[in-house]
Amino acid sequence: MYYGRMKSKWGSIICGIEEDGSIFGLWFENQKYFPAIGEDAVFVNDIDHEDAKFAAVIAGFQCMREQLEAYEEGRLKAFDLPLNPKGTEFRQLIWQLLLEIPYGETTTYGELGKKAAAILGRDTMSAQAVGGAVGHNPISLIIPCHRVVGSDGSLTGYAGGLEKKEALLAHENLHR
Repeated sequence: MYYGRMKSKWGSIICGIEEDGSIFGLWFENQKYFPAIGEDAVFVNDIDHEDAKFAAVIAGFQCMREQLEAYEEGRLKAFDLPLNPKGTEFRQLIWQLLLEIPYGETTTYGELGKKAAAILGRDTMSAQAVGGAVGHNPISLIIPCHRVVGSDGSLTGYAGGLEKKEALLAHENLHR
């Protein structure tokens, strides 16, 4: 596992990259559930980019950075990156449903729960379970958990902070 640092207009970002170049994490620095990154962690920013051993990692980070910059500039509406988030089957399902929320639109925790329940063949789904899965999304921004709001449209919970959630939604509404 490797990491990369970059700046965005919403704050400093740390990205987690697998050896194959897939993304396993993207966090705003010091957000809730920010992972413990050991002293021995290897950062792409510090790697000799001529070293062929790290070619896939470097390419994965560069592609992610280019797409995030395009998103930030309002030129990108949907990310196209290899994602590899780690979590339970239930969380994986919720994160997949998050990827289906269109740019500039929102959904509610209740709607996510209804979709998940239907997929799982259940009548209902615990709002707490859905909220926990959304809140523990390890690939913020790219898996758009910021597009989930309360049943009354209120901004509720975001590991990066409600001010970032509000700014991301405003950004998407501006560039629709």
